Amino acid sequence: MSDQPSYKTYMHPAGGWGALGATAKILREQSVIARGTTTLLAMNKPDGFKCSSCAWPTPDRVKTFEFCENGAKALAVETTRKRVTREFFASTTVSEMALQSDYWLEEQGRLTEPMRYDAATDHYVPCSWDAAFADIGAELRALDNPDQAEFYTSGRTSNEAAFLYSVFIREFGTNNFPDCSNMCHEPTSRGLPHSIGIGKGTVVISDFARAEAIFIIGQNPGTNSPRMMTELVAARHRNVPIVAINPMPEQALIKFTEPQNAVQMATFGSTAIASEFCHVRIGGDMAVLKGIMKVLLETPDALDQGFIEQHTQGFEALAADIEATGWSEIEAVSGLGQAQIRRVAAIYARSKATIICFGMGITQHQQGSRAVQQIANLLLLKGNFGKPGAGICPVRGHSNVQGDRTVGIDEKPTAEYLDNLKAKYGFEPPRDHGHHVVDTVRAMIAGTAKVFIGMGGNFIHAIPDTPIAYEAMSRLRMTVAVTTKLNRGHVIHGRKAYILPCIARSEYDVQKTGRQSISIEDAMSNVMASKGILEPAGPDLLSEIDIVCRMARATIPRSVVPWEQYVADYSLIRDAIAEVYPKLFANYNERLKQPHGFHLYNGARERVWRTPSGRANFLVFEGVAMNNPITEPGMMRLATVRSHDQFNTTIYSYNDRYRGVRNDRMVVFMSEGDMRERGLSPMSKVRVETITGDGIVRSVGNLTLLTYPLPSGSIAAYYPELNPLLPLEHFDQLSGTPAAKSIPVRVVADTGPDRAGFERTGTQTGAAQVA
Repeated sequence: MSDQPSYKTYMHPAGGWGALGATAKILREQSVIARGTTTLLAMNKPDGFKCSSCAWPTPDRVKTFEFCENGAKALAVETTRKRVTREFFASTTVSEMALQSDYWLEEQGRLTEPMRYDAATDHYVPCSWDAAFADIGAELRALDNPDQAEFYTSGRTSNEAAFLYSVFIREFGTNNFPDCSNMCHEPTSRGLPHSIGIGKGTVVISDFARAEAIFIIGQNPGTNSPRMMTELVAARHRNVPIVAINPMPEQALIKFTEPQNAVQMATFGSTAIASEFCHVRIGGDMAVLKGIMKVLLETPDALDQGFIEQHTQGFEALAADIEATGWSEIEAVSGLGQAQIRRVAAIYARSKATIICFGMGITQHQQGSRAVQQIANLLLLKGNFGKPGAGICPVRGHSNVQGDRTVGIDEKPTAEYLDNLKAKYGFEPPRDHGHHVVDTVRAMIAGTAKVFIGMGGNFIHAIPDTPIAYEAMSRLRMTVAVTTKLNRGHVIHGRKAYILPCIARSEYDVQKTGRQSISIEDAMSNVMASKGILEPAGPDLLSEIDIVCRMARATIPRSVVPWEQYVADYSLIRDAIAEVYPKLFANYNERLKQPHGFHLYNGARERVWRTPSGRANFLVFEGVAMNNPITEPGMMRLATVRSHDQFNTTIYSYNDRYRGVRNDRMVVFMSEGDMRERGLSPMSKVRVETITGDGIVRSVGNLTLLTYPLPSGSIAAYYPELNPLLPLEHFDQLSGTPAAKSIPVRVVADTGPDRAGFERTGTQTGAAQVA
């Protein structure tokens, strides 16, 4: 089969035979067909292990196959038979590795022993675990102050490992906790508490069976959380209206075939998903939300007056702001006509129980936190909290990103948590706020950060201003990566660098007291046990918990924390979590034994509002703009997106099935009308340049222009390849989340060599130019 790029509109439903074929293909490529198929049956099951990709919850009635195509891909690459050995490192310099794509690095397989970077030879060389920990501890102790170290956490990390990681770092003396949530749903965590008293969603999965309407805003569930499609298909079969609001018509929200539905598969049938698709402009969601509220306020009977009076405050100010917002502004910013907004408002008004789901299409804007608050406003108007089938549903990405935050990975810890930590262990934790991701990159650039330790993830390729960040990362005194496979962060490293390989979620973890289990919190606040079933990829791997504990012992020789006991018995860690978080995790170990785990208390779900006033708050946002205004003719807004064969920064292939792209990622999606206005043509080569006033030229070229039905002024391209275009200072002010879904750019014909960004392979070719 040709490996040349090709582009062809995908005409089939999402899911179906395409999903089964893709699952079989990756199992075959990783040589795990028999083992992988068997292991998939244990995924997301009681007494099995939780999927390491998305955080969608497991339903109460578990099916035989409780996994999706992308979960199968994540498992296949995790359980691959390919290995990265010391022979590989001996024959390949780091400079040679840096010339390869992220896909190539991932494809080399599982790491099997700790490695240390040798600057004299430009190779990683084997080292012992004891030597690695001793050197890491010595470097951390040699810092002028603990705030010179940055401690990153990936959403893959379990509750137990994340809790101990946070204890270690606070005993060391800093609150520098850049976390993957800083780059995705931090606007939910920071914005929503001002509205309803908690930074989490309020629905559980059974609510979908009781909803009378479902809204999906800025989310692509068919790629990013495919198991969600089961609930959407069931809702459509009950004639529940589903309103999709998105700049890109995504195939799974148009029609979907359930791979487990034998009749649909045999007859090539499908289910139409979105009953109303709102083709919103990038950044126009706030305008749509205000338009819906404007229609509701025209008919007071459409509101839940009793709920508003009993449970909320700020209604009058909100109503005045909505009334002052004109339809001309709403239509201009949203790109939608008043007639369609009124149809959508009528759907919402008729429903007695509505769920609103949203993803990073809402959060990754300069006013992402305020947009989340406007979603809460809309729900509050009809009392859509604290009743079956209703609520707010932020669809989180990584499998335990919400859990990590719950158990202490937070650069802004509460006083109550810090007091409980002190009472439990006896040391005084730092009280000053630490660094989130943007602060961490700033510190790296300024030279005030000296050490970076990453608990999983691919930090360097997830962050903005890639060329600048590369240079800053390479100046660090030390970088440490706890990981299972190679990624860009292992070839862009500090003067000293360690790769510490750990066992994977699907593999069993045996310690002194026997086989251990860990626990995971899903996107709906359910905590479940996870126990791997496969033999680890190598005999010299350690668990994340063991790595954290041994790192802590090496760094803090007189630590008051019983690290060795925690490694021997993970239930002791859960006992400690219950002591530090008694309101959430009381009787943690006993509750975890339930087949489906337990649900963490959520006050807003019970109409208990943990706000200063004890009420839910209507919050006013003036205007309808989620981002800075257009500053020049021809300016467009770029949204960076994932392909279907991708999870976060992990690239499974260069294909994007549902968007019709094969063997290419260096593309830009644009409407035909916008092409004509700029004198561009489909399939031509273009360059995308960021429009900023900071004196830095950000530009990525050699991009193939593809026709796609996007609203006027909106384009899309793949992440992380176009991260060089995202300025570090372009972020949501309340949360610090980079505004990757609305980058101000111009698109021009490409007539010269690429000055900055990535080549077609995805590798870095240059630094940002300073004007």
